[in-house]
Amino acid sequence: MKLGVIGYGVRISHFIEEIIRQEPSCRIAAIADTRHNKVREEHPELHDVAWYGSVEELLNGPKLDGILIGTRCSLHTELALKVLPTGLPLFLEKPVSTNLEDLERLKEGFRQSSSQVVVSFPLRVTTIVDKVKEIVDSGQLGTIEHVQAVNNVPYGGVYYHNWYRDEAETGGLFLQKATHDFDYITYLLNNQPESICAMTSKQIFKGTKPAGLLCVDCEENRTCPESTAFREDLPDTWKYCCFAEDTGNEDSGSALIRYKTGMHVSYTQNFFVRNQAGARSARLMGFKGTVEFDFYTKQVKVMMHHEDTVKTYDIVSTDGHFGGDTVLARNFIEVMRGQAESISTLDDGILSALMCLKAKQSAETGTFQTIDWTPLRTNASISR
Repeated sequence: MKLGVIGYGVRISHFIEEIIRQEPSCRIAAIADTRHNKVREEHPELHDVAWYGSVEELLNGPKLDGILIGTRCSLHTELALKVLPTGLPLFLEKPVSTNLEDLERLKEGFRQSSSQVVVSFPLRVTTIVDKVKEIVDSGQLGTIEHVQAVNNVPYGGVYYHNWYRDEAETGGLFLQKATHDFDYITYLLNNQPESICAMTSKQIFKGTKPAGLLCVDCEENRTCPESTAFREDLPDTWKYCCFAEDTGNEDSGSALIRYKTGMHVSYTQNFFVRNQAGARSARLMGFKGTVEFDFYTKQVKVMMHHEDTVKTYDIVSTDGHFGGDTVLARNFIEVMRGQAESISTLDDGILSALMCLKAKQSAETGTFQTIDWTPLRTNASISR
């Protein structure tokens, strides 16, 4: 099967490697990338690929079986709207939109399209979430009436040292990180969010260093604990001073989400913890019991409330995004073959982006925000 790629970035290249690993008959047939000269230098293995200067040229080029979009975030909507009318299967990186106007445009384009879209939400299809979903759906905990979720990001420097520091590109860190968590939580609950309030802080990654300062040019690069000047384990793109006056993005944020049944979720994320302080975990509580899990420890615990039992599951997953990339790649292959529907739909992507954008709006205005959403297709995770 022939793949067309729009924006051959690091994330999408890894995902395509997973697709080809699972199905060697898949190959990249065409790439549209404004950096095509640089990409071709860095990837000589792509010598037999057709290169295009625009999306339009690519779509009018060779017959393709699927399209993958891996550009920077602010372009996701614009490019998806060019692909959707073709009816081709589409793999779309998250977030699907970075502002409410684009989100409305994307909804309309999706409404008029027949394309199957697989959104890059690997956490919802991990082995660990599968196990938690099985436990929640079994009813052994009772109906889930409260969730506490945490994402303490030990590699958070990526959002301050390279292009991610540009808030015009990221749309803020709810869209960059919480979009995954809001998605898997909503999926586990099979419940519809109705309103959200949020707060953000920027307490650490701020300062008076000159705009555009590189770590290598900073006089404190040998003593600064966040310096990347001598870090051989990091890519060259991690080059900017994270304490410069042009460093964007909040460094912590929290949200409260009310769902249709009246229950609520508390969620918090942090980007300046390091090493073993990292955690990506959640507790889901019913009247009968609690299930908790952490993606980093790969462990699920079930604690019953009215009996002295705790059951622990150790989850084995070694592939990208805790095994989720493998499942998404397999699903996209099956979608291209016409053998399956998306398990991470554009409806799911639109809902998660809407929650994140409303959280951002709430943090900026100090108000509760209504989440007004109706799925456009019947295979969305949350039914009408």
